[in-house]
Amino acid sequence: MSITDTIKNHKILSGVIGGVVFIGLIASCSGGTEGEADAAASATPSITATAPAENAEPAADDAVAEDEAPAEADEVVEETVVEEADEPAEPEMTAGQENAVGSAESYLDYTAFSRSGLIEQLEFEGYETADAEFAVDYVDVDWNEQAVKSAENYLDFSAFSKTGLADQLEFEGFTAKQASQAVDAIDVDWNEQAALSAESYLEVTTFSRSGLIDQLKFEGFTADQAAYGADAAGL
Repeated sequence: MSITDTIKNHKILSGVIGGVVFIGLIASCSGGTEGEADAAASATPSITATAPAENAEPAADDAVAEDEAPAEADEVVEETVVEEADEPAEPEMTAGQENAVGSAESYLDYTAFSRSGLIEQLEFEGYETADAEFAVDYVDVDWNEQAVKSAENYLDFSAFSKTGLADQLEFEGFTAKQASQAVDAIDVDWNEQAALSAESYLEVTTFSRSGLIDQLKFEGFTADQAAYGADAAGL
């Protein structure tokens, strides 16, 4: 074999060996890259697996809120039903009751009445007792206030002692308590009432001083008030 052939064979062998080495290097690089990719791939699931767990808590809160909302709505409905049940229903009136109520209100706009006095007045007008009582209990009225108004009306018409006025209010149907409160509530000078009463008696007939004082005391004035009245009348 010639030297030239020997050199050619050596070059071919070197090329083959170089190619093998080059292929090995490529394989090594490829293997490293795939290994790193696998490692990254194996690490990625651990990150993505925890993400849904963090988002799961708001969903649970939403479920609790949804459960509480209907309960609150039920409570509102129950409270509404109870409130509506507590409201008293307006009584349905018959024609007779309705007319009696209208008459009772008209009388109270005109003058003062006791409860029993107003019932008697409605009965006098022809209403049945049941309708009259219904009307008097139906109207909005303060009987204590009616007693005060009635006392003032009497004093505008005539002179009274304190006890005489209370007796008159009871005669009109007011209770003893209503009559007593009324005469205590009004602003009146009982000495002046005694003087007015003395003048009224002297306009009808003649009296001695002692006789006039006795008459005033009989009407309910105190001894001092009666003496004041006699003095004011000139006796």
